[in-house]
Amino acid sequence: MSDDNTKAIEARTIKAEKEVKAIEEELDKLIKGDLSYVSDPQLDKLLTENEKLKHRLAILENAIKAESSQIVKREPRKRPMLITNINSIEGTLCLVDELKNIFTIAIEAAYPDLEDPPVVITLSGNNPKFGDYQCNSAMPISQLLKAKNIKTNPREVANNILNRTPPSPLVEKVEVAGAGFLNIYLNRPFAEHVLTCILKYGIKPPPVKRERIVVDFSSPNIAKEMHVGHLRSTIIGESICRLLEFLNHDVLRINHLGDWGTQFGMLIAHLQDQFPDYKTESPPISDLQAFYKESKKRFDEDEEFKKKAYSCVVELQSGNPDFIAAWKLICEVSRKEFQKVYDRLNIRIIDRGESFYQSRMVTIVKELKEKGLLEEDEGRFIMWGSEERTGIPLTIVKSDGGYTYDTSDMATIKQRVQEEKGQRFIYVTDVGQYNHFATIDACARRAGILTGDLKVEHVGFGVVLGEDKKKFKTRSGDTIKLIDLMDEGLKRSLDKLVEKGRDKVLTPEELRKAQEAVAYGCIKYADLSHNRINDYIFSFDKMLDDKGNTAVYLLYALTRIQSIARTAQVSTEQLIQEVEKSGIKLTHEAEWKLGKVLLRFPEVILKVSNDLFLHSLCEYLYEISSTFTEFYDKCYCVEKDKSGNIVKIFYERLMLCEVTARVMTKCFDILGIQTVSKM
Repeated sequence: MSDDNTKAIEARTIKAEKEVKAIEEELDKLIKGDLSYVSDPQLDKLLTENEKLKHRLAILENAIKAESSQIVKREPRKRPMLITNINSIEGTLCLVDELKNIFTIAIEAAYPDLEDPPVVITLSGNNPKFGDYQCNSAMPISQLLKAKNIKTNPREVANNILNRTPPSPLVEKVEVAGAGFLNIYLNRPFAEHVLTCILKYGIKPPPVKRERIVVDFSSPNIAKEMHVGHLRSTIIGESICRLLEFLNHDVLRINHLGDWGTQFGMLIAHLQDQFPDYKTESPPISDLQAFYKESKKRFDEDEEFKKKAYSCVVELQSGNPDFIAAWKLICEVSRKEFQKVYDRLNIRIIDRGESFYQSRMVTIVKELKEKGLLEEDEGRFIMWGSEERTGIPLTIVKSDGGYTYDTSDMATIKQRVQEEKGQRFIYVTDVGQYNHFATIDACARRAGILTGDLKVEHVGFGVVLGEDKKKFKTRSGDTIKLIDLMDEGLKRSLDKLVEKGRDKVLTPEELRKAQEAVAYGCIKYADLSHNRINDYIFSFDKMLDDKGNTAVYLLYALTRIQSIARTAQVSTEQLIQEVEKSGIKLTHEAEWKLGKVLLRFPEVILKVSNDLFLHSLCEYLYEISSTFTEFYDKCYCVEKDKSGNIVKIFYERLMLCEVTARVMTKCFDILGIQTVSKM
C-alpha cells in the first residue's frame, strides 16, 4: 500500500471516530433523559431514532475495525521477479506461472487500488490467430470496477493492462481482441532455448516448496489375497508418489495393512490345530486364502472353535509370546504374497499395519477423554466433528471397550503429524469413504491435531466394472485375484505381439520386456486415463487396442520416435554435439506447434500435483503423440533417395524427436509404466 493510501485511511478513521463520539453523546441524552412526560407518538419517534443511531454506530465501529486492520495488517505487495534473460533459464520453466507474474505486474500497475485482482491465464485453443495463451482478466476486473461505481468496459480494461505489460523474453507480442481478451504470442527463441536445455541437462522439475507428504495407499488385509478391488488404490497411489517425488517432495509411501483384530483369533486357533509344531517348523501355508476360508467356516459352524478363537484374541492382545509368534508367521506369509503383486507392478511401499498403532490408540483415547471431546452413547464413546453434532460421529470406543477403525485412523493421523512431521496427508481409497475421511479431518482439527493448512486429502475412486457393467467378478461370482488378472494380461499381450509379428524381429529377451511393458502398462493406463472419480469398465480388448488413447498405442509411438535417430545411425552423443553447435530451431509451423506442446509439461505436472487427477497427464501424453504424428507427416527428419540411401539428415528435427521422447518417457515414468526401446 502506498503512503498516500495509508494517510487517507488514517484520515477516514479519525473522522469515523469523531462521528461515533457524537452519536454516543446523542444516545446518552436519549437514555438519561426523563421520558415520563413524553407523549406516545413522540416516544415512538425517539425510540425509532435511537435504533437508527445504534445501527449507524455499529456500522461505523465496524468501519473503524476494518480500516484499522488494513493499516496494521496490509503489507505492500511483493513485485514478482520476472525472467529478463533467456540464457538464465537452464531448467524447466512453468510458462503459466511466468505469464501470471507478468500480468500481475501489469494489472497492479493499471489498477493499484484493487485488492487481489484476478489474474486469469488460459490456453488459447487450436487457432493460432488467437495467440498461444490468453489473459482473461479484463471482464472480472471490469465487474469489480463497476461495483465501485467506476464506469468502464472490458476492452478498455484490457487496453489499460496492455499498456502496462512489462517486456519479457518469453513473449513476442500481446494483442487485445474481441470483448477484451489479451492474446499472448510466445517468443520462438525462448521456446528453442528451453527445449535445447532439455537436451543438454535433461528434464528438471519445476521448482516448488519441498514438503513432507504421507501417501496412504493399497492397504490390503492380512490373510486375504489382493483382488481387483485393491488394483485402483495401488496403481493411483504409486503414480501420485512418483509425481510428488519427481517434484523433490519427501514422500512417505505407507501400506496401512489390516493386521490386527478378532479375525486373527480364528486364524491362530486354526494354525495351532492344523500345524501344532508351527513354532519349530514353518507350516506350508501357500494358499492363505483357502486357509482363511477354512478357519472362517469352523468359526461360523463350531461353537467350541469359536470360544477357542476368542481366547486366542485375548492371548494375542495381552502379548503372549507364542501367540505373537503365530500372528507374525501368518503376517509374513501374507506379506510375501502381496510382494509378488507389488514386484510385478513395480510398486514401492512401506508396510505399516494397524498393529503399529495399538499403544497409540490407548494414548489418543485418553487424550480425547481428557479434552472432553468424547461423549457416551449407549455404552460406547463417540466423537463429533463439530460442536453442532452434524453428520456421522466417529466411534472411538465400542460398548465392549474395544477400539475401531475410527480409533486407529485418529491415532494414525496424530502419529503422522507429530512423529512423521507430515505436511500433507493423502489417502487413496474408494469414493465411498469420502465422508469418513472428512470426519477424520474435522475431528483431528477439533482435537488440535490438524492445525493451519494441514489437512486430510481423500483421493477417491470409482469401482472396476466388467464388460456387463456390473462389478468385475469371475463367472462363478468370486472376486478376481490380482495375480490371475496379471497372468491373463501377460498372455493377451504376448498374443498381440505375435499377431503383429514382433516375435520375428525381437530377441527372446526383448520380446519378454515388451510383453511385460504392454501387459502391466495397459492395466495401469486403462485405470489412470479415466477420471478416477468415475467407475470404469475393465476390458482387455480395449486396453490392448493399438489405436487411440491406449498404453499400447503410446508405447508403440514412443518406440517409433526413438527409432528415427537409430535408423539414421545418429547416436545421442552426435546429437548433443549438434546441439552445442546450433541448438534446436523451430522454423516450420509443425515444429513450432510440437515445441509449444512440449513446453507445457511443467504446467501439467503442477496441475496434477495439486488436484491429483492423473487422467490429465494421460491426456497430455496422448496430445504429445498426436502432435508429433502431425509434425512427422509434414517434416522430413531423414531424407532418402529411391534406393533407400540417406541423402540428408535434419539434425535439428532429430533433436526435437529426442526431446519428445524424453518428455513422453518421463510421463510414462510418473504413471508407473515401463517403456522399452524396441517393440
